[in-house]
Parts: sequence; structure tokens; C-alpha cells
Amino acid sequence: MADATPAAPAQYDVVVIGGGPGGYNAAIRAGQLGLKVACVEMRETLGGTCLNVGCMPSKALLHASELYEMAAKDFAGIGIEVAPKLNLVQMMKQKQDSVTALTKGIEFLFKKNKADWIKGRGRITGPGTVEVEAADGSRTTLKARDIVIATGSEPTPLPGVDFVPGKVVDSTGALSLPAVPKKLIVVGAGIIGLELGSVWRRLGAEVTVVEYLPRITPGMDSDLATAFQRALTKQGMTFKLGSKVTGSKVTKDGVELTVEPAAGGAAETLTGDVVLVAIGRRPYTAGLGLESVGVTPDQRGFVASNHFKVADGVWVIGDVTHGPMLAHKAEEDAVAAIELIAGKAGHVDYNLVPSVVYTFPEVAWVGKTEDQLKAEGVAYKSGKFPFTANSRAKINHETDGYAKVLADAATDRILGVHIMGPQAGEMIGEACVAMAFGGASEDLARTSHAHPTRSEAVKQAAMGVEGWTMQA
Repeated sequence: MADATPAAPAQYDVVVIGGGPGGYNAAIRAGQLGLKVACVEMRETLGGTCLNVGCMPSKALLHASELYEMAAKDFAGIGIEVAPKLNLVQMMKQKQDSVTALTKGIEFLFKKNKADWIKGRGRITGPGTVEVEAADGSRTTLKARDIVIATGSEPTPLPGVDFVPGKVVDSTGALSLPAVPKKLIVVGAGIIGLELGSVWRRLGAEVTVVEYLPRITPGMDSDLATAFQRALTKQGMTFKLGSKVTGSKVTKDGVELTVEPAAGGAAETLTGDVVLVAIGRRPYTAGLGLESVGVTPDQRGFVASNHFKVADGVWVIGDVTHGPMLAHKAEEDAVAAIELIAGKAGHVDYNLVPSVVYTFPEVAWVGKTEDQLKAEGVAYKSGKFPFTANSRAKINHETDGYAKVLADAATDRILGVHIMGPQAGEMIGEACVAMAFGGASEDLARTSHAHPTRSEAVKQAAMGVEGWTMQA
């Protein structure tokens, strides 16, 4: 008996590979614009790293651990007598419940906008063709006029340090530790390492952060980074900067980490119950079949693009291409790329993509740092306002940090805004809007802000550009 005739490939206008913030937003926007779209995702749930093992679960633990520490250390001072007891199982459960609700929400939006979710691992096999391998090994071929690569990124491994479940972990493992480690060593003083280090420090771990560079949070304004490190140190975090990790050894009692000065010198051994390796992320393009459409990643694995297009009918967005590796940047890429595919205008101003560290205090910034302006020879003015002088922060006992506004010396156009303080991630939004409209520091300074609010610190910093700050 002859073999059955293979089913004809499913035809789409757009096939998106990857269901993270870039991929699912691309699929939803394509559906909104009337394009027939499929999103290929190999996880059992939509949402990618961000919703499943990144942004959202980490924020759930950051929120819960912050409340736990506040109850233990701060409530008594405002007249609330409690004796909190940690239930880590329940804390992890509420984290997962929130994640599940969010991923189900993405499924609802797919159905609402007629976007198909094709479960499995996608691979480009030629122009306009994507092969999907399902978990059971079966294969399906999809045809599309345009293919959008949105496969995201994965944790960067550290040479000489092998991952060992429960002992030497990446960010995913650090989100699900079964017990609070007595000693946690974090390798990497970037956003991920400091956020997850903060979670476990609040819950009782002794946290040491090892960083190769002589400073924390590369990319952050150096003035802000210094103040941020000071705040974290005051909370109990220990830093070993300018230090290189050369090896690790898992023992029955924990992990031994070999560390030596980055500039050279004698090695030392650090011991901890758990080591978190958080030295960054790298684009995920393994087995994607880019060569079949003539696309070659650079040495770091990134795919360079010309307004998201890398070949005829092939587009790239999010962490796979250049720019900040942030979920909200991927969302902007997604909308812009799909709108270009649909014949509309699409553009992203990467200078207006904010960054946020969701520790306490939070740190947020957008635009240029003072370091960049000095290096570029740009004449600028600066206004700064401390939260110690902000009424709302003072009455809430949240006075660490400040707001800083940088403006062009000649035109007064806002070039950058940097905030360390309570709810900094929410306050940075008004700076993004002002800068998107080419606003001047005077525009912020003369815009009425409700009193008492934390956001008045941003207004006062803008007033400070011209030297008329008024202390609260």
C-alpha cells in the first residue's frame, strides 16, 4: 500500500518563531492588523523567559520578600507589632499562580486576535518555510510570506563553572530554590544578580556578589551606581569587585568558588551553599536554520538588522538583535516590525527605552548617562533632588536615593533622567514621555505634580537644572 500523501503546508502571512514578549506581541499585532499569523513556541506555555522564568516570577518574589523584610524590620517603627514567619512553599506557590494566570492571559489574546499557537520547536528550512517539531517528534511545515525571529536569549555560562542543580544555578534555578541558603554567592553584579540576590538576602541568606568589573551595574550612570551599591551594602550585601571567578567545586557541604583579582594576584576560595551565575544573557539561535536564508549571526550571536529586516521575508526582533535585552524593548520591536510588514510605518527610538532595577530602592533611567555625555563632549546641565527632602518619601521612611535630570546646556532639551528611590520604575515613565516629545527640563519643572508624591522629586530635579529647587 502506498504511503499517504503528506498534508500540504499550512499557509500564513506571518510565522513568528518564539512566544516571548517579542513573539507574542508580534503575533497579536499581526492578528489585529488582519494578517493570518502563527506563533511557534516550544515551551508548554506562552510568554517566553519573561513570563515563565524571568521578569514576572522574579517580581513576584521581590514583592513578597520585600513585604517579609518590612514586616520583620520596619513595621514595629510605625506601630504595627508582628512576628512574621516565612512559608517558602506558599511564597513559591503564589509566584507560580501569578505566572500561570499571565500565560493563560496570553492564550486568551491569541484566540481573541485569531493568532494560531503552533506548539513545538521551529526551524527555518528555506525562504518562507518553517518546520516545527512537536514534543512527540512529529513534524509540520508552515509556509509564510514573512518570518519573524523572536527566539530571545538564554543565560550566559561561565567557563570553568558547571551548572549543578540546586548548587550552581542560573537565574531560572535561583527562582525555585527549595530552601533559603545560608550563604549565597552571586557571580555578576548586573540587574538579574542584584535582584535575585536581594530576594534571598531578605529571606535570610548571607549574600556575596562577585563582579569582574570595578563597579556594579554596567550601563548605569556611575554616580547612580555608586549610590546604589552604598544602599545595597547598608542592607547587608557584600561586594567583591574587580574579581574573576576561575573555577568551582561542588562538595557535600556546598560550593567552593575560586576567585582572583581581575588585574592579577593571589587566588582565594569562597564557600557558599549556592552559587548563582548571572553574568548576562546571549541570543538563542541554536538550530534555528538561519543559514538556509543566508543569515549569519555575529561572534556574540546577535543578528544585525536593517530596521528589523535581515533578508527577504525574514525579520528579527528582541534579544536576538542589537539593543537592550529587555522585554519592553522586544515589545516595541515586535509592533514596529509587524507594522512594517503590513505596509505601515514602524520605528523604535532605543534612546527612549528605560531600564529598571526592581530592588529596594528601585533604580530607573532613560536616555544618556553623565558618563556618556562627557565622553561625547556634549555640554549639559544637571539638576538633582534627594528623596530625603521629598515629603512623601520622608513620611513613608523611604529616603534612600535621588532624582537627576540632565539637559542640553544650549537648548535645555532633556538628555537623560536617572532615579534611585521608591517606585522609580513607575516615575521614569513621565521622563520617557517628556523626552519623546522633545521636552525641555523647564517643561518638567513647570508641570504641576500632585503633593505629596514621590514624583515631585523628578519635578524638583528638573527645577534644579536652572538652580531653583525648593526643598520640601
